[in-house]
Amino acid sequence: MTLSVRTYEPDDAEPTWESYFHAVRDTASKDYSPEQVAAWAPAEADLVEWHERRAAAHTFVAVLDSRVVGFSDVTDDGLLDMLFVHSDAAGRGVARALVEAVVAKARELGLSELHTHASRTARPAFERFGFEVTRANEQNWIRGQNLPNYDMRLELS
Repeated sequence: MTLSVRTYEPDDAEPTWESYFHAVRDTASKDYSPEQVAAWAPAEADLVEWHERRAAAHTFVAVLDSRVVGFSDVTDDGLLDMLFVHSDAAGRGVARALVEAVVAKARELGLSELHTHASRTARPAFERFGFEVTRANEQNWIRGQNLPNYDMRLELS
């Protein structure tokens, strides 16, 4: 098993979408209803828009044995907006490697903290990475479905 993390490239749009889709549909489905999951990760994706969103942030891609299995990003203001690992690669250190890349980039940008909106599913992982809950968001609406989540932060030292 060879895991590496690199910066996002235009050809990564489809495999990062697939990682997102399977992370939500397979993994997050343990914590959210089928309706919530379908709203969060619809069956069809606009890969042009998806690519534009990935390219607008500092996005990192995890590659396991030459296959994209996850991604994460950070914006210039310290928002870790996305952290998704394909369900096939769960438990292999992919999320940790991605967060380490994001933290390094945040420090390079001179940021003093990171913040994120973590799902019920992702909260325990973020806590293991040192993030703390600052607020529970009971009203987080996506495509007509409420998907409660948590605001979390990590102080960078």
